[in-house]
Amino acid sequence: MGSSSLTLQAMPTSHPTPLARPHDPVGRRMLITAGPTHEPIDAVRFIGNRSSGRLGVAIADAAASRGWRVTLLLGPTSLTPSDSRVEVARFRTTTDLEGLLEQHFPSADTLIMAAAVADYRPKPLTGRPDAAQGKLKRSEGGLTLELEPTPDLLAACSKLRVSGQTIVGFALEPRERLLESAAAKITRKGLDMIVANPLETMDAPTIEATLLGPAGVLGHTPGSISKDAFADWLLDRIQTHSVPAASAAPSAVRGL
Repeated sequence: MGSSSLTLQAMPTSHPTPLARPHDPVGRRMLITAGPTHEPIDAVRFIGNRSSGRLGVAIADAAASRGWRVTLLLGPTSLTPSDSRVEVARFRTTTDLEGLLEQHFPSADTLIMAAAVADYRPKPLTGRPDAAQGKLKRSEGGLTLELEPTPDLLAACSKLRVSGQTIVGFALEPRERLLESAAAKITRKGLDMIVANPLETMDAPTIEATLLGPAGVLGHTPGSISKDAFADWLLDRIQTHSVPAASAAPSAVRGL
């Protein structure tokens, strides 16, 4: 009988396949926001959310390892980057973050807006003299808070950017309206890319996401992956799809 041979092929894994990295951007500047905001009711209490900042920190570490000059604007979380090359500036409120973006965004080549910024904040309380003393006293009559919208920091950055700057946003929504909301947001806010991820991503160690550009879907993660793996997955696609920074940053900082 004639001889036969059997060719063995490796089975595919569930890990995301990295794209080629022909233009790892050594020396270019990436600005990342991460973590929640805390909007004060008084000196002790605040309105916040469950964001851990884990994803933004992972992206900062991954970007620094590729040669990006990374600045991380980090909210009130106990997490910190492990890469000592990441420059960290802390914020607590939306107003704090607004000031930091005003300072750092003009010199950035890429902005990744991963922070969970509050949509509303309490208006200053009137008729409560104890509020001025730092801590509201408990009363049997209850407490009514009036909320006001916070500034749209992402849209403000989009309006102020110059040629060559790339802006990546995030859309955290229920699954049933996830892609629709993300597509509307990328158009409304003038973004280059947006990461659409479901509500269960918040404060979780993993993420399942879809990346969209103005013309449609740019990619899906292979199911739920760790946030460390997602950081490299996202950076591969940013480096593939974003335009090179061809122009200098503005010579003066404009208000957000």
